[in-house]
Amino acid sequence: MKAERLAWAITVLIIAYITWRAISPLITPIFFGLILAYAAYPIHRRLVPKLGEVHSAVLLTVGMLGLGGVVTFELLMISVQVAASFYQSVVDFFRWLMTQPLPPEVLDFLQNFFNQLIPRLSEYLSRQAFSLPMYLLQLVVFLFTFYYALANAHEIAEEIRLAIPDKNRRLGEEILESLNKTLGALVRAWLVLNVIKGILMTFGFLLFGVSDLYTAIVAGFLTFIFSFVPLFEGWMIWLIAAAYFAKEAMYLHAIGIAVYGFLLVSPMPDYTIRPMMVAKDADLDETLVFIGMIGGTWAMGVKGLIIGPIVLNLLLVLLKEWKRVISGKEPSRRPSPSPSKPSPHPGG
Repeated sequence: MKAERLAWAITVLIIAYITWRAISPLITPIFFGLILAYAAYPIHRRLVPKLGEVHSAVLLTVGMLGLGGVVTFELLMISVQVAASFYQSVVDFFRWLMTQPLPPEVLDFLQNFFNQLIPRLSEYLSRQAFSLPMYLLQLVVFLFTFYYALANAHEIAEEIRLAIPDKNRRLGEEILESLNKTLGALVRAWLVLNVIKGILMTFGFLLFGVSDLYTAIVAGFLTFIFSFVPLFEGWMIWLIAAAYFAKEAMYLHAIGIAVYGFLLVSPMPDYTIRPMMVAKDADLDETLVFIGMIGGTWAMGVKGLIIGPIVLNLLLVLLKEWKRVISGKEPSRRPSPSPSKPSPHPGG
């Protein structure tokens, strides 16, 4: 009997390991597919009475596909321009630096550093350019996850509720409520902050004279869109503007738009304003949310911005439950006082 259990345990572990190796490269698109399905669920719920669950999920997925196609095309165009401009700017900067009257030792160091940096930078940019097929594959996985989560939202919710043991149902429901509250606050802060980023980027383009009103509005819209894309965020837009100014030798304008974008658009607001918005909406401590975002991003990348605060909030729920259990057990450990009078016999 023990040998049979051991064999089954080893089989399950092997299957779990192979499954993890198979899906681990796709964790990020699956994660964001579930998050955006959660964000789109209120719209899906309003469309279900008119269209049905499947047709509503298809409609929202087609809309997300159109948005994903636009973002992919824009990312391709902008990434090529930014990569070429960035590479040329680095080369020009080092060539200018080595023409300055510096000590020979410093010039030799800069020359050696330049000779090592440029080939590595070129290799990195080439590798990023050839990563587009992987991005398209992740987009397909993201769309399938988004559709499945919406089309089967009711069944998924029921399965989660049924998975809670009756013995710990109260704790399980409290954890789910905390998860829903924190995730909802994160999604709302995400949406609101991205709208503000788009407006600020439009104003920044006009303030620093990057472009006319129409192009500034387009830049603000792209900032809003890119803020939903992992890794890119809104810094792509102000980086392009700064690279444009640097190429035109307008270095003060380049520094100005870069500082403006860094402080007001991305990434600074993600770690300052967003924690305050989430903390206020979810009734959490701002420091806790901030630590969750920083630590989560450090450990898990972009998805840690969402996972970090949720995990810390769930930890608080478990600590409160542990404290309640401990305090509830303490009275039972004390010896009960002996009765002052003999207990009456039944029927006496």
